[in-house]
Amino acid sequence: MRRVTLWFASTVSALVLLFSYHTSTSSSGAQAAALAPATPGTASTATTPATDPAPSASASASASSDSTSSTSSSGTFTGESVDTRWGPVQVQVTVKDGAVTDVQAVVYPTENGRDQEINSYALPLLHDEVIAAQSAQIDAVGGATVTSDGYISSLQSALDAAHLGS
Repeated sequence: MRRVTLWFASTVSALVLLFSYHTSTSSSGAQAAALAPATPGTASTATTPATDPAPSASASASASSDSTSSTSSSGTFTGESVDTRWGPVQVQVTVKDGAVTDVQAVVYPTENGRDQEINSYALPLLHDEVIAAQSAQIDAVGGATVTSDGYISSLQSALDAAHLGS
């Protein structure tokens, strides 16, 4: 009887510890917001000309009206910041002559070592899939599902701003 009681108490203790463990904090929003390249209020669908390799905050705030057709769309387009369980994710797409030439995650969770580990392998895979697919119709990366979902949502808003559709 003593063994059963000890086993039961240790099982309950292990379950309590398991369910009370937090893998990430919610304070990453302030740090990620400080890293955002665009000024407040312009995070969604801001564009810059393709000739500007390092856009400034004022250049990001201006929208280009020249890129209205998918065949002549060129420039850098920043998608909306998507809040995820582990922090915001925001993607910036570079388009030349209607084709996606580069995509970068400009804001993503980096609060702890696990976030950094996951994103160090997930973001390059997502980048390569976008370049190959030329759309937001890509697969999520296993083990980084939350970040992948935020990445894909922000990517779609950037592609919409570039008038590239899905």
